[in-house]
Amino acid sequence: MADNPHHGQTQSAGAQTTGHVWDGDLQELNNPLPAWWTYTFYATMVFALVYWVIYPSWPIGKGFLPGMSTITYLNADGKEESWHWNTRAKLLKESQDAVIAQKPYYDKVAGLPYEQIGKDPELSSFVLSAGKAVFSDNCAGCHQAGGQGKVGLFPNLVDDDWLHGGGFDKINQTISKGRRGYMPPFGEALDQAQVDELAQYVFSLSGGKADPVKAGKGKELFHSQTGACYYCHGDDAKGRQVIGSANLTDKVWLWADVPGLADDAAKIGAIKKVIAGGLDKGVMPAWESRLNAEQIKLLTVYVHELGGGK
Repeated sequence: MADNPHHGQTQSAGAQTTGHVWDGDLQELNNPLPAWWTYTFYATMVFALVYWVIYPSWPIGKGFLPGMSTITYLNADGKEESWHWNTRAKLLKESQDAVIAQKPYYDKVAGLPYEQIGKDPELSSFVLSAGKAVFSDNCAGCHQAGGQGKVGLFPNLVDDDWLHGGGFDKINQTISKGRRGYMPPFGEALDQAQVDELAQYVFSLSGGKADPVKAGKGKELFHSQTGACYYCHGDDAKGRQVIGSANLTDKVWLWADVPGLADDAAKIGAIKKVIAGGLDKGVMPAWESRLNAEQIKLLTVYVHELGGGK
């Protein structure tokens, strides 16, 4: 069939058409839009005009229409300052409102002894929510979001193993003043055989299957003036919190990824690497210059609860 459009207004059973006809009787109707649709379209135009007046909108040269709406917030000097509506000003205002809303809780945390905070259900809930937010902003970059740390880099805060002590005062001191861990390299003071013997002994302390002969020699070296490991780790090898030396008798490993390795030879090799190369990267910065006393106390309680502090 060939299309044979005819133009001109025609009527089809009382309905208005556009005048286009195909095949003699196929017509295109010209029905008007529903009234609700038409009014809705006009309403969107009005809304757009009002929006352009109230909020930032069209670019003009190197600037833009700032709009009539303003936001009032406190500037760096603590004085009220109004600015045209924008997302940055809105964020400042919302952040300040949140600080004002949380201030009574921070004041209550600051005024109570550590042991009393956990006994207040409302404060406990605040510590859990606000402490998590402060931890996420300042601590999670190293210790991970859940506080599990990263072997070889940052301590795990969710276990009950504490290098410097897990009491409230010790955690507060760690956060406020920072810490710096150090272990001298023994690769130059000891030969490879002695490093291997020490590694075998250290591996055996936490239940690892070490060569008994080498581990025996390593034990002697550990307690001798040559190795002098007992100076820091103690005669019982359980570490000394006063200087942050590790407990070598448990199965908690920070610098050598012993649990993550498949066989004993690889695990001993990781320990040898630490003994020979030493450690000078266990640095945690002091936070007292970045966080106020109330935030540090809040973090102290939060971290204490993460790891069952003691």
